[in-house]
Amino acid sequence: MQLPEDQIRAGHIPADLYRQIPPGTDLRKVVIVQEAPRSYKGPIVLTLVIIAGSVAVLLVIAFVVQAIATAALAVLSATCGLSYTINRTGKGKGSSRRTARRTPARSLPVRPKSHYRK
Repeated sequence: MQLPEDQIRAGHIPADLYRQIPPGTDLRKVVIVQEAPRSYKGPIVLTLVIIAGSVAVLLVIAFVVQAIATAALAVLSATCGLSYTINRTGKGKGSSRRTARRTPARSLPVRPKSHYRK
């Protein structure tokens, strides 16, 4: 029994607590109350809720910005004749550009000068 908690569990009163008890007190009626260990459940849950809320707010902002940009582009294309196209070829996983085997470049045949018109 080295720790004060072990002494209290065994029913003994540690010396530092014994000095704090007023004289004439019946030690059989003394109750020692210990503080409960700190729980980290609340701060962890609060942190997770804050992170999830931040992600949700950022997603909503991104969606609203996209909707505003789409609406602005539609208005500009209807009034000013402005258009915008997106080309998404060759970016996929199974793209023929990536999987195709490269063939060596062929040299062009050399034509004599007499072949060209003067």
